Amino acid sequence: MKAKWLLTAVLASALATPALAETELKFGHVGEPGSLFELSANEFAKRINAKMAGKVKVSAFGSSQLGKDEDLVKKLKLGTVDFALPSTVMSSVTAEYGLFEMPYLIKNRDHMKKVEKEIVWTWLAPAAEAKGYYILAVWENGFRHITNNKKPIVKPEDLAGMKLRVPGGQWRVKMFKAYGANPSPMAFSEVFTALKTGVMDAQENPLIQIYSAKFQEVQKYLSMTSHVYTPAYVLVGKDKWDKMPKDQRDAIQAIAKETQAYVYEQAAKFDNELLGKLKAAGMQVNEPDRAAFVAASKAIYEEFSKAVPRAKEMIDKALALASGS
Repeated sequence: MKAKWLLTAVLASALATPALAETELKFGHVGEPGSLFELSANEFAKRINAKMAGKVKVSAFGSSQLGKDEDLVKKLKLGTVDFALPSTVMSSVTAEYGLFEMPYLIKNRDHMKKVEKEIVWTWLAPAAEAKGYYILAVWENGFRHITNNKKPIVKPEDLAGMKLRVPGGQWRVKMFKAYGANPSPMAFSEVFTALKTGVMDAQENPLIQIYSAKFQEVQKYLSMTSHVYTPAYVLVGKDKWDKMPKDQRDAIQAIAKETQAYVYEQAAKFDNELLGKLKAAGMQVNEPDRAAFVAASKAIYEEFSKAVPRAKEMIDKALALASGS
């Protein structure tokens, strides 16, 4: 009788103990439906939700639903958003990230992997951490090209006076001013309307961002400049991140890093497929004079090297790592 009572008490106690609540985390980004950002964030969420079911659930919100890039970065610190996927805007968080604003620095994805290992984790990640952010993984925005409604861009002087949208970050503005354009920072969510109404003549983005945002509907010319390669960073606010259980943090970061292979695979696929689709949509595509753009980029390297601590060291390291990539 006593044994039966003890068993009943144990069962009652177990039933009365509440299960640990599943931690719900929000991932905000600015990518449109069909973009690399959307595919990347959704894949990450799918893997988290499968591997950490009952412990952690991630929901992804694209199309700037949770805010523009600058808003999302601020919300990470406030703890109202848990993950973001900034790219160029990181150079506004800490100056060292201007490294990836330097034209023609990154040769290809194999080169980027070396730069990630030797420079991002060694110098740039600690710089972000000092500002209250933590990088979980490095994904991709991509190689950027110029679209416009005026004419094919063959040499930098073809950009003279052109109203060109750029993302936030001083170095992209400086670069296009050096090329002769009239660049203005603008939130990605506002670009389609600006191009359609003529507020902007031109913009620059990877092919997948151009296609998913339907810029081909409001832009006539696509010049394959590949002027900048922009990584994207899986970013969290350090304060909130540090308060999460260590086992959860370790698992989430491992999944974020594992997802990079998927991101690069999709990015390469888009590079191969989308040029034909953009041509079929009516865009006139041309190859620019790359040497002319490289020559016109020397001043921006010099200015960055003087303005940012260790910039010259990072540039020299990145260029050295291009060998064999």
